Formats: sequence, C-alpha cells, structure tokens
Amino acid sequence: MAARPTWQGHLKLSLVSCPVAMYTATASSSHVSFHLINPETNNRIRMVPTDPDTGPVERSDLVKGYEVSKDEYVLFDDADFEQVRLESTKTISIDQFVDEKEIDRLYWDDPFFVVPEKGAGAEAFAVIRDAMKKAGKIAIGCLVLRGRERQLALEVHGKGLVAYSLRPHDEVRDADEFFDGIPTVKADKDMVEIAARIIAQKDADFDPSGFKDRYDDALREMIKAKQKGQGVVAAPEPEDTNVIDLMEALRASLKGSAGGAKKAPAKKAAAKKSATTASKTPAKKTTRKTAA
Repeated sequence: MAARPTWQGHLKLSLVSCPVAMYTATASSSHVSFHLINPETNNRIRMVPTDPDTGPVERSDLVKGYEVSKDEYVLFDDADFEQVRLESTKTISIDQFVDEKEIDRLYWDDPFFVVPEKGAGAEAFAVIRDAMKKAGKIAIGCLVLRGRERQLALEVHGKGLVAYSLRPHDEVRDADEFFDGIPTVKADKDMVEIAARIIAQKDADFDPSGFKDRYDDALREMIKAKQKGQGVVAAPEPEDTNVIDLMEALRASLKGSAGGAKKAPAKKAAAKKSATTASKTPAKKTTRKTAA
C-alpha cells in the first residue's frame, strides 16, 4: 500500500516553484501497543464522548472551542479553520540559507521526505535541489502543518529533500537552568586519558540497522510468557560507580574493551531461571470478548 502524503502544496525559491508532496519519514506501527481492558470482564474499554447534560454524543458532531472565560467558549468548525489562510498553508517558501552547525540540535524535530509531484514540476524541483546542493547549506522556510505554522529546515537527501520541522524558540528550555547546578569538578588527567582510550577502542561507523528497541522486544517476550502462563524474570538493578574505585574501574574497562574488540560476538545465553520468578501456576484462562 502506497504511503499517503502528510501535506501537498508548492516548494518556492524566489520566483521558481514546483508542486511537491511531504511524507512522514519515520514509522512506529511495529511497536507494541496496548488497549485498556476491564480485568473483571476482560472487555476492551470504549472512550465515548459524553455531554454532562445530554449524555453520549457522536464525535463527528463535535466542534472545537477556545475558552475565553469560565465556561465561555468561542466555537470553531472545519470551515472556520479553512478561512485562516496564510501563504505557508499551501507553499513552503525558502526564505534564507544557514550553515547546519548554526542550528542547535535541540531545535531539530520530525523529518519528512519532500518529493516532486509527477508532471512538469519535476524540472523545477531538480533546479532547486541542485542549487541547494551546490550552496551546501540548510534552507529555512515555514509551513502550516497539523494546525500550526512551523519552521522547516530542508536539506538535500539523494534525489529528493528532507524537511525537518524545527521547534519554536519558546518551546526549547534554557540549558543553563539545568546545567548551572552541576558542580565544578576538575577531572584527573590520567583518568581522562584512560577514558579517552576506551572511547577510541569503541570507535565505529554509524550503523542504524543495528539499533533495536530492546524494551519492545522484552515486552513481546513477556506477552508470550503470559500467554503460556509462565512467570516473568525481573531485571537486576544497575549499581552506581564507586567513586573510590573509579580509577580501577576505568582500568578494568580499558582491558575489557581491548579484549572485547578481539573476540567474536558471543551467542545469546539461554535465559536463566531466577529466584524472583513469579508463581508458575498457569494463569486462569478467561473468555475474551470482542469490544463492540
């Protein structure tokens, strides 16, 4: 099934523009998700919109309201929102170019693929793309997306563009509010040197294909165990580094890193039974009803 575009409109650089579509560049549909269940009946809970005076109402009949005072609202329906028209509603206008390093990483947000719509606009898209590649900078524009005008950072990515929504300045907290409380500590030069050598031993090429959500995997294993009526093994709590043994810990880490670099990856050991395992008595099976 082909992905549906998140947004469709035009990409504009000065007097040159072309029709484009934006697609979300990430997906999370494979993650474990849960429903709310009433354990007494095993029924899935339905979230029903309810008016305190008249009772349940259809979600399609509802409108949005902005509270101007206690229990007083200005109402908006879809037609009202359609009347709030800015150029950025249907056009990504590139206003300036900056160096990538000038954008604090705290501002980077969701990525989107930007591709030209089929037709005559492909050539104009190629002109904008190749000009951006030649400039070697990040393009800054804005776009109305999901009910908000957002700043965008666009960069060339292969044959297309990737647009990152940028968080507004007032949504990014000042790091000094958190970092000012960190005590000033002068690290021992020898310890820093050993730590630097450990880092050098762990140097590697960036390979996101190896990234896995181990918590998600653990949840799936727990689901299988519960289906079979088995207990669940608790994970051990990590211990804090003993400051007195910090130098010894660094030296041991250095030896371990050096040895680990030469060894082939160990096969996963079979899961050990733990004293903390819950009761192995099979869970009482219940008839699961399908929610209406």
